[in-house]
Amino acid sequence: QIKSNQNYLVNPSWQAAQGLEMVGLGENINIYIKEVPVSYIKSPHVIVGMWETVNPKINMHTMMGGGGGISLEQTGKNHGYRDRDVCAFCPVNHCCIEGGSDRLDSIIDMRSPSKDLKQMGLEVIYSRASGRYLCDFVYYCSLHHGHGRAAFIHVPASGSLATPERLVPLLQTVIQAMLNQLEALQTAKDHMTTVSKTPEDPTMATSGLVHT
Repeated sequence: QIKSNQNYLVNPSWQAAQGLEMVGLGENINIYIKEVPVSYIKSPHVIVGMWETVNPKINMHTMMGGGGGISLEQTGKNHGYRDRDVCAFCPVNHCCIEGGSDRLDSIIDMRSPSKDLKQMGLEVIYSRASGRYLCDFVYYCSLHHGHGRAAFIHVPASGSLATPERLVPLLQTVIQAMLNQLEALQTAKDHMTTVSKTPEDPTMATSGLVHT
């Protein structure tokens, strides 16, 4: 799932999300896109609603950032939101989730796709500082409600990469790498669950004792 917020007449991140929905990610992968308002009040309702109704395997956020390259953000922060949104509103206590952890990390290791894309000659930055504004706010909210199953890409607002023709195939590569990571994590988790449950299975335990 791709999410994007918009505060520009032409938003490269939203155009890229729309382009990705059109070309897809291959068979058996459904893409849902949703534009997130630049509002501290409205954006959490959109995020929570999508997690509750769609419950995607991964919730990918694409938003505009500075510079000519892209940043893969590892961490979302819960506090420090003092800049007002487009409605001149600031969160109560400058906080995203009252009582939530100070910061949350994605279960995706952003260093891996960052390294791969750099080897392809692309300007990619691994980042743990996505900025204390709506981008960071939305990311933390999604990480919280999705139990870490979210990712966030800052894309350039201008420059050679800020076109659907460049961003869409780039997003395809990045998201596929992240999906591969999730598959590997799930396989490892399933294996550990099987191993941990085996000694507790009375049939297996008895069989082992008999053969011994």
